[in-house]
Amino acid sequence: MSAQADGDRPAKPGMVARVAAVLRSFDEHHRQLPLTAISRRAGLPLSTTHRVIADLVNEGLLEHAGSEYVVGRTVWEVGLLAPVEATLRKKASPFLHDLYAATPSTIHLAVRDGTQVLYLERLRGQTSVEIVSDVGSTLPLHATGVGKVLLAHAPGDIQQQVLANLTPVTPYTITDARALDRELRQIRRDDWARTNDEMTIGASSVAVPIRRGGEVVAAVGAVLDSQSGDHGRALAALQVAARAIGRRL
Repeated sequence: MSAQADGDRPAKPGMVARVAAVLRSFDEHHRQLPLTAISRRAGLPLSTTHRVIADLVNEGLLEHAGSEYVVGRTVWEVGLLAPVEATLRKKASPFLHDLYAATPSTIHLAVRDGTQVLYLERLRGQTSVEIVSDVGSTLPLHATGVGKVLLAHAPGDIQQQVLANLTPVTPYTITDARALDRELRQIRRDDWARTNDEMTIGASSVAVPIRRGGEVVAAVGAVLDSQSGDHGRALAALQVAARAIGRRL
C-alpha cells in the first residue's frame, strides 16, 4: 500500500534540475534576488533553495549582494565557452568594431534563445541614445530590431508562441499578432528589420540577419535616435558587415 502511495507521488526534481531552476530565477529584470524570491520563482521549498544557493555560492556560480544574491562571474565565463557564443563573438568582433567606428549608434550582436533575444555583444557609441540591452541579457523578440530578424526566421512553433503573447514594452510596441505577422513576412522579403520607439522611447533600430550557408544564425543591428536620418547609412553598413561575418563562420 505504501509502495503504491509512494509511486503516486510526483518525483522530486534532481539536483541538476534544482540548480537550473535557481539559476533561471534570475533574468534581465531580476538581476538581484533575496532567498524568498528565488525560492518562489524556482518553485522550490525554502529549505531546499537555501541548500542549493549555499553550494552555488561556494562554487562561485552565485555571489552575495548584501542580504540578496546575484549571478556569479563563473556562470558568464562558462557561458562564453558555448560554441555559438565563442565562435560568433570572436569572428564578428573586427566587423563590429568597424561598425562602431563608423557610426555613433550602439551596435548589437544577438542570437535567439528560445522566445527571447540574447545579446552576445554591445558596442555603445558616445552619442548613443539610452537603451536597456546589455551583454548576456535577454529581451523580447517582438520589440527589438535584432529580435524581429531572428523571429522572422525562427521555426513556426516559436513564432506562434511569441505571437500569442505580445506584451507591450512601450505604447508603440506591436501587440497585434496579425500586424506583426505581416511585418515578419516583410522582413523575410526585404532581409532587414526596423523598430521605432518599440523597446525604448526615443530609440529606433535597424537590423539584418547573419547567415552561415543559407541558415540565419544571428543578427546584427544598430540603435539610433528615433529622429536620426542615418538609418539608410546604418543599414548599408550592417548589410556589408553581416555578409563579411557570415563568410567567416
